[in-house]
Amino acid sequence: MSCGWHAHSSAWCYLKRGLNIEQPVDCERALLWCGCRLRLGRPWQCGRRDGEGGTMSVILDLSYVYSIIISSVVAIIYTLLGGLYSVAYTDVIQLILIFVSLWVCVPFLLTNPHSVDISLTAYNETFQAPWVGTVELDEAGKWFDDFMLLALGGLAYQAFYQRILSASSYTQAQVTCFASSAFCLVLGIPSVLIGAVAASTDWNATSYGLPTPYERDQAGSILPIALQFLTPPYISVIGIGAVAAAVMSSMDSALLSSASLFSSNIYKNIIRKQASDREMQWVIRISVVVVGLAGTALTFLDSSVLVFWLVGVDMSYTIMFPQLVCILFFKVSNGYGASVGYLMGIIMRVLSGEPLIGLPPAIHFPGCRMDAEGKLTQYFPFRTAIMVISLASILIISWLASVIFNKGLLPESWDVFKIKRKQKPTPGAADHKRTISEQEESSVAKQLLDTTTL
Repeated sequence: MSCGWHAHSSAWCYLKRGLNIEQPVDCERALLWCGCRLRLGRPWQCGRRDGEGGTMSVILDLSYVYSIIISSVVAIIYTLLGGLYSVAYTDVIQLILIFVSLWVCVPFLLTNPHSVDISLTAYNETFQAPWVGTVELDEAGKWFDDFMLLALGGLAYQAFYQRILSASSYTQAQVTCFASSAFCLVLGIPSVLIGAVAASTDWNATSYGLPTPYERDQAGSILPIALQFLTPPYISVIGIGAVAAAVMSSMDSALLSSASLFSSNIYKNIIRKQASDREMQWVIRISVVVVGLAGTALTFLDSSVLVFWLVGVDMSYTIMFPQLVCILFFKVSNGYGASVGYLMGIIMRVLSGEPLIGLPPAIHFPGCRMDAEGKLTQYFPFRTAIMVISLASILIISWLASVIFNKGLLPESWDVFKIKRKQKPTPGAADHKRTISEQEESSVAKQLLDTTTL
């Protein structure tokens, strides 16, 4: 998060005035996020069952269907009843649960009798391959692309700005982002240790048996498996708290952000512009339930969740991130450039292919070749290249459109996005416009905070 918040105060104030970022796709991504979190845990683990539903199913020996339904009902109910308060206050509790629960589990895992010292297995093969891997030079481009995707793709999340814009000042927003990035590193240490212990375990000596979780293609479920077979039962239950807290901390944000986007941007601005605050509260409640149920339904699809998430995360990085950068830092940006950049990003991303969904590449970037599974794969950082091309397209087309209409090369009636320079409004008009904007922001905030008033 911190890498994107070096912006100066004017950029923060610009966002604070009500700029809604990533509106075209964030409702879809929020829906997919709910499904991925319930079923899988982390979005980059799609195709695996180590989310809350999967963990409950493994450790508590509950039906997978029942585990998913219980998890989704809890998330929907407390988000519905608490509104933005449920996101803000429960996040504090959830972070504490994550931190405490994971670190409580680590000593039991490190001292279990079926595993050897992880320092001995880091670079030496014992029961399994070493848990410290290497990055081959011919795969460096792919690793760099994945790194940039994870580092910058999240900056266009609606849920991210849902928290940042609630800060009282841009300084507090910056401090929050930098502090959270450091805290994420601390939270990542137990995960690394748990994976290292699993790679240092003689699974044949446990009731799990052989082959190993990796050989059974269950590496994505290693957390619940390790908790169940390498720790006492009561520690396994504590581990569920960590997973549940991680899932809920993201699902409630996804539910509320999608509800706020639909209610403010679609219902209020398009369907019913004269809607009252009471009516908007009911729209938010209904939206939370609908998105929650739809996300729950997605958890029962095996391959589709992976497909949908890949589409969403690529949209964020290759399409929405360039739009975000241009809005914040380049005044020349306008609707013409944004439209061309949007189309450019979508077209190039589709033509670049995606082996995980069976989409062959029509554009072969340098280094495009068959992978170990016989699938044609792009090893060039093509997502980053598409992002840069989309960014350049926005700026170039925006500048050209600005020159064309401001110099009168085309009639003003053709200016669909109204980018031609107008006379600056008087101070009185500007103050009046600002007052109206502040009143609208206050109304929206009240609706999100209070979803329980009948």
